Amino acid sequence: MVLPIFINPDPILRKKSIKIKSNEIDFEEIKTLSLNLSETMAERDGAGLAAPQIGKSVRMIVANTKSGSLCMINPKIIKKSWAKEWDTEGCLSLPGIYGDVKRHKKLTCEYLNNHGKKKKIEAKGLMARVIQHETDHLDGILFIDKAKKIEEHEIL
Repeated sequence: MVLPIFINPDPILRKKSIKIKSNEIDFEEIKTLSLNLSETMAERDGAGLAAPQIGKSVRMIVANTKSGSLCMINPKIIKKSWAKEWDTEGCLSLPGIYGDVKRHKKLTCEYLNNHGKKKKIEAKGLMARVIQHETDHLDGILFIDKAKKIEEHEIL
């Protein structure tokens, strides 16, 4: 189900999300939330989406990959490259606003999949940027908090 995106300055976007305990995972609820996040991200042509953006204050994100949507529960970045790079970012919760953000080029992230299994991903480039952007959402951080050269574009 495609859900409405919460738009800044909605307070849920600034709230730290609650960790989902692996022994308390309601798989049907998680599966539904994961599917809703994925469908909403795809419908809005997003690279990623965090649960707070659809009004759920839990630590779950989805990222768009070449092989489909990747659901990450309780994502935790455990390793970051020393090297960083600037690139332009936007956000579905800040329509029409773009800015340059400096992010780590590579990272390693641990998470639970939607079956409660512990996983690890090594990401670089755009995928590393998406994971950093979406995990920031889980801590109430928006890209505009880190961006330089913020620009507003008219939405047609």
